[in-house]
Amino acid sequence: MSRARQPPLVTGISPKEGTAWTKVTIRGENLGTGPADLVGLSICGHNCLLTAEWMSASKIVCRVGPAKDDKGEIIVTTKSGGLGTSTVSFKLLRPERIGILEQSAVWVDEMNYYDMRTDRNKGISPLSLRPSNPLGIEIDKGKIQQSDMELTFPGMSGDFTSENFSATWYLIENHSGSSFEQLKSGASNLKKQATKKNEGSLAYVKGGLSTFFEAQDALAAIHQRLESDGTERVEGSMTQRLENILNRASDTADTLFQEVLGRKDKADSTRNALNVLQRFKFLFNLPLNIERNIQKGDYDVVINDYEKAKSLFGNTEVPVFKKVYAEVETRICALRSLLLEKLLQTPSTLHDQKRYIRYLSDLHAPGDPAWQCIYAQHKWILQLMQNCRDEFISGQRVGVGILDLEGDSRPLALGRLGHTASLKRGGSLRTPRPSTWRFETPQQVQFVEKLSDVVIGQLPNFWKLWISYVNGSLFSETGEKSGQVEKSKKNARQRQNDFKKMIEELTNRLVKLIRGALLPTTLPQGELNLYGGWENKTELTGAWLTQIIHTVRSCHDALSAMEIPNDLLQVIQDLLLELRVHCLMVTLLHTTEDVKRLAEKEDWVVDNEGITSLPSQFEQCMVHMLQSLKEPLEIKPGEINVLQLDQVQDQVSELSVSIMKVFINCLDQLSTKTDGDIDHNIAVDLSSPDRFAAIQEGFSPTSEQRLLIILSNCQYLERHTFLNLAHHFEKHGFTGTEKITRVSVDAVRELDRKLFEAYIERRADPIAGSLEPGIYAGYFDWRDCQTPTGVRNYLKEALVNIITVHAEVFTVSKDLVPRVLSKIVESVADEMCRLMQCVSSFSKNGALQARLELCSLRDAIATYLNTESNSSFKLALDALPQLHSGGDKKLLEELLNKFKSSMQLQLTCFQPSSVQPVKR
Repeated sequence: MSRARQPPLVTGISPKEGTAWTKVTIRGENLGTGPADLVGLSICGHNCLLTAEWMSASKIVCRVGPAKDDKGEIIVTTKSGGLGTSTVSFKLLRPERIGILEQSAVWVDEMNYYDMRTDRNKGISPLSLRPSNPLGIEIDKGKIQQSDMELTFPGMSGDFTSENFSATWYLIENHSGSSFEQLKSGASNLKKQATKKNEGSLAYVKGGLSTFFEAQDALAAIHQRLESDGTERVEGSMTQRLENILNRASDTADTLFQEVLGRKDKADSTRNALNVLQRFKFLFNLPLNIERNIQKGDYDVVINDYEKAKSLFGNTEVPVFKKVYAEVETRICALRSLLLEKLLQTPSTLHDQKRYIRYLSDLHAPGDPAWQCIYAQHKWILQLMQNCRDEFISGQRVGVGILDLEGDSRPLALGRLGHTASLKRGGSLRTPRPSTWRFETPQQVQFVEKLSDVVIGQLPNFWKLWISYVNGSLFSETGEKSGQVEKSKKNARQRQNDFKKMIEELTNRLVKLIRGALLPTTLPQGELNLYGGWENKTELTGAWLTQIIHTVRSCHDALSAMEIPNDLLQVIQDLLLELRVHCLMVTLLHTTEDVKRLAEKEDWVVDNEGITSLPSQFEQCMVHMLQSLKEPLEIKPGEINVLQLDQVQDQVSELSVSIMKVFINCLDQLSTKTDGDIDHNIAVDLSSPDRFAAIQEGFSPTSEQRLLIILSNCQYLERHTFLNLAHHFEKHGFTGTEKITRVSVDAVRELDRKLFEAYIERRADPIAGSLEPGIYAGYFDWRDCQTPTGVRNYLKEALVNIITVHAEVFTVSKDLVPRVLSKIVESVADEMCRLMQCVSSFSKNGALQARLELCSLRDAIATYLNTESNSSFKLALDALPQLHSGGDKKLLEELLNKFKSSMQLQLTCFQPSSVQPVKR
């Protein structure tokens, strides 16, 4: 009949050779269904069933016995499969016998271990094995936490070799998923193993029963012999002799084996010491490992080892352990000092600070390392800020536009930006600068840049360190170590006001250092020595102040982004307000100086409209000034409009009016320059067909021409420039533009009136003054003259002089021609009226001659007659006798036509079509 299962087959054994009592692992197929199914196991012919431990159908663990064969097979016998076979063999090594007096370098494996609980050496029988699965069923490890089991079974253990073994704990831990039937099968297996071990021991006793009987007979014979020997002899009793023999044997043995036994005792103590060192090598090696790990920077390893040593040996009573642990504590104390020194060392990164604080916390360092670090960082940032100021004041940072901001090339770019802004604002109109001026950055600008970099670079990490301290993340990122976290939060709550004072001190220091460099008058006298000292540095322009405002704003925005409360940053807002006002005033003042220098740039080159480049330069200068003020006047979140402040409004209005008046004063000064003061030649726009070519390039403007050019500029200012500037002022938020425009227009009108009167006086007086001598030239008498034959030469000369004035004015500006000629004509008409009224009487011919000349003059300049000149001509004609004769009227008309015909070319300039102003 075929069996239910295949016979066992051994396919492997590990190790493949060894001495007696070597533990081996047998692997194969069909090695049984359980411990009860295994009925036989032999290695090299020796029965090893007593030490066999069935693990699974493919694995059995046992110890090799003292077999007689040196090499043999491994045979497994089971109930289900019968006698098995083997494809491998095991080689039994014979140990070399060593005499009692021979030295050996091989330790005898007595399997001693050191028990810390009893401080005793315990020997374990080589036959005793600790089965990993005593129930013989499949192990199903549960997922129950060890801490939960310890709470449920206090003082107990799931290790079945422990004195406090708990079967319930073991079953929950290893067989939580096993069925009840499987547990019953496991109990049966446990009983069978116990019965098998008992039967095995009894079999050994039965096999050696004859030996026990022989020993019993020998002891009985000796006892009987001793009892029968009761006589005393010379040598003494038998027991006495036996005692003496035994004593001599003992002395001889001591003599023979004293050295050997001494070495054995020494070896035993050495072996025991080595066992202890091996078992507790972690503690004995810990001081050296701590030193090595500290040198490598592996502080986490040191802390973990220390925590482990503290939990194991912190309360030990063993002297040697105490001594080694004390050495560990000494090294840890030195590590605390080292970590604290590294923590307080500056500069350092936020990551390193957090790391060192956690290390010190894990090492239970005294005090509060986190707060110590915060305090040290606060002092260091303050010192950095002060050192920054001291370096610039002492001249160690004499810069040419390059700041040592870790290779940052931005300051050079800032220098160029400032140069560009100053050009837009009219900076190019100042006195000449050295060839390197555009690459120079003022010391104050470099200082504010560097100071801002210090604050932005250090304060965020300082704030983040405090936030980590407040929320406890310094000690745990995952919420662990709740005790330390709660302690940190409690300490942070107690020190909240102290940290707020630190932030206030940092922001106040920043503001005071900037005030000392830019606004020293706003600091108390006692703080000037600490924060001032910039008196010898370059005065800043509005463009550089704008750059500083931009830097301070960036610093404020960076601090606001860290969610620092606004009340702690209010001092920076106040500083920004004062800097914006200061920049506004400085820009206006510097613009005033620039406008003063505009007169030096007057080249007297007029365009098609009679305007020089001066009004355009002035308007450009003002527009660039307003553009440069765009950023300072811009209202950022949390800021106020500086132009809404009453005091600022008044000052801005006064300075703006002052700029206008300064420019008008420049025009006035230009009008009073003598010919020797003129450095530039007058030029004409040759592209215009309406310009006379008589004025050549080498022609210098006369004082009258300068008056006309400035009058033309004044008209342009009134009609265009001031209106454009008013629009720009309003566009940039300036208030009081109506007042500025009104005062400016009044001032330019006053200058216009003054210059116009001066020009008329220079041109009209000579013409009017030449009339009377011309009339009475050759002793002419109105009462005794010949019949008129035409207009006399004095009148023609007067008209030519008027034409000359017309040409002079027309060359400069068409718009001025009607105004100037009207006034000239008015003066001439008034003079003619006076001369006619002064004549006592006219003859007939005299009256006709006078009427001819008055009508010729009136008709020639009729285009420029105004009410006053018409009135003057009417009064002059009324002073003459009336013409009653038709012949006289006809003669008058003929002579008038003759005059107009002869001077047609000269009088063409007075035609209305040629005096229309050009539209602008």
